Amino acid sequence: MALTPQNNQAFLREVDDELRRDQLTSFWERYGRWTIAGIVVALAAFAGVLYWQHRQTEAAGVEGEQLQAAYDSLGAGQADQANKALAPIAGSGREGYRALALMTQADILLGKKQDKAAAALFAKIAADTSLAQPFRDIALIRQTTAEFDTLKPQVVIERLRPLAVPGNAYFGSAGELVAIAYLDSGRKDLAGRLFGQLAQSDAVPDSIRQRAVQMAGTMGVDTAGADGGANVRIVSPASAAAAQSKEAPAQ
Repeated sequence: MALTPQNNQAFLREVDDELRRDQLTSFWERYGRWTIAGIVVALAAFAGVLYWQHRQTEAAGVEGEQLQAAYDSLGAGQADQANKALAPIAGSGREGYRALALMTQADILLGKKQDKAAAALFAKIAADTSLAQPFRDIALIRQTTAEFDTLKPQVVIERLRPLAVPGNAYFGSAGELVAIAYLDSGRKDLAGRLFGQLAQSDAVPDSIRQRAVQMAGTMGVDTAGADGGANVRIVSPASAAAAQSKEAPAQ
């Protein structure tokens, strides 16, 4: 008896389902154990990652507490006690904590008038390529400050000139040191221009800006109305007198 279309479709569906079951059974017999093993390994690896992240978080919390303890000791005038708390953090694998610990150790050396040792430690931080660039930049500035009196002006200029530009986060500190180095090397025009830029920058600390205003004034630098130093110009006494005579009202 011939199969009707409906019966034919049902028969084909049964054959297809049976074939799929056979294929699945064959696959499971061949690869089932390896599949289970792979799932177990993946779950174990995932659990390991979660555990590692948990341990990292715990360790970071401990180092944060140690760093705070060091700062508390410094605030109480106990530099040696602070150094003990900083020692393990200075060898941390967490770059941020390590940088802060090393910078604080160098500052402690400065407080003890050990400028040479402090400069060496700042130099070590500045040369550490595993640290974020902002840490390295500020360490370079601190190194230069610590050994400024022993450096030739050109060394200071070449070292900090890339940072002594408007818009840089450390323009204030680096710019002031470079301007003084320009002055010490006899390049008063460059010193005056840089002091003028510092005087007109809203991004530098107030203390640096006030000193820059004073220095710019003694060097005859016009900073009035300048925007970030873009319009800074050197004003000679003769040109200033001429300008005043033009602005004076007619008698």
